[in-house]
Amino acid sequence: MSRVAVIGGGAAGMMAAVAAAHNGHQVSLYEKNEKLGKKIYITGKGRCNLTNDCEVEELLQAVCVNRKFLYSAFYGFTSQDTIAFFEKQGMRTKTERGNRVFPESDHSSDVIRALSESMKRCGVNVMLESEVEAVLCGQAEGSADAAQRKEKAAHSSRIRGIRLRSGQEICADAVIVATGGISYRATGSTGDGYRFAQETGHSVTPLSPSLVPIETQGDWAKRLQGLSLRNIEIRVTDGKKELFRGFGEMMFTHFGVTGPLILTASSQIQKKLAGHPLDLYIDLKPALSQEQLDARILREFEAAKNKQFKNVLGNLFPAKLIPVMIERSMIPPEKAVHDISREERQRLVALTKQFPLTLTRLRDYNEAIITRGGVSVKEINPATMESKKVAGLYFAGEVLDLDAVTGGFNLQIAWSTGYAAGSSVMQEGTDH
Repeated sequence: MSRVAVIGGGAAGMMAAVAAAHNGHQVSLYEKNEKLGKKIYITGKGRCNLTNDCEVEELLQAVCVNRKFLYSAFYGFTSQDTIAFFEKQGMRTKTERGNRVFPESDHSSDVIRALSESMKRCGVNVMLESEVEAVLCGQAEGSADAAQRKEKAAHSSRIRGIRLRSGQEICADAVIVATGGISYRATGSTGDGYRFAQETGHSVTPLSPSLVPIETQGDWAKRLQGLSLRNIEIRVTDGKKELFRGFGEMMFTHFGVTGPLILTASSQIQKKLAGHPLDLYIDLKPALSQEQLDARILREFEAAKNKQFKNVLGNLFPAKLIPVMIERSMIPPEKAVHDISREERQRLVALTKQFPLTLTRLRDYNEAIITRGGVSVKEINPATMESKKVAGLYFAGEVLDLDAVTGGFNLQIAWSTGYAAGSSVMQEGTDH
């Protein structure tokens, strides 16, 4: 039996603790907060989109950075394995549009409860309000076994344990760092794992907020604050070059735009947006071609030809959007519909198919779902999540340089890498 210390009581940490305990290890989990799973609690607006029920190849396609690294982890613990795990704990799940999986109750607290109870049954010792200050390493020791000496040669040092903020040092044969990123700092994600990585000789790639709302120029978004648009298509362009195109839903805020489509776009345009503003075009009626939309508008006009323009748009747009569409189409609101020219109607069609906004910058880490960047995966064994530099040191979850689009994929990264780390403790590079 080996002593395993897991740092972080989030998704990856709890899954790693369960997996390690299932293998018969003596596991202690250290969480700086007063309770487990603070970030899980707020995901999916409190509903927790815990995975995406799709095949592994689709999981991989949803990963934005270092997808090849996840091949082994995803096949080792699939989204179906995730669903089965929670169902086994007595938490029923349901699958919604886009294969997004949620607790049947719509309560993220059920996900945390299932993990907590699983750890309790496995004998995991959970230490709350226990902040880890440092990961302790020592020189790799020799071995009488030639195969083990060869294995050790790949590591410059080995794990010794951890030191708590209180100063207490705790011996461990293996340490799993699952501290998350630096998004949603209120949940305790303050970048400790990156510091642990650097202090133990690892590289950390540049960090930036990802899956984050975006600010826009002018006051158009503020005027539309709170309006959600569903079944729309957006395009983000840099001049003539298209950077992103997607179909789904979005929402206007006091500072700009957010929602699933915008968050996904943010992960793909952040480098360009850091340099200069980009153009966002919203197709409010993607199911209709321009010709079909023109015919639809013409029918609406003919059915109410004696009404004023401002009073005939209720069947075309949400109420909150109508004043903005009138202003941006430059058609006088009191103009009788039968007096509207073909040119004016074409302007309305063009505006409906390409409602323009200018994106200026991403919001900060306080609103980012995840952190892009992290511990370099070049220094991590993809099959086990063990460091290639420090024997017995593992990394799992968001602390790694891995991220994906929205839809449950980032939590699946946490489950899969956490499971890989916990399951691999003391199996690879034996005699740590």
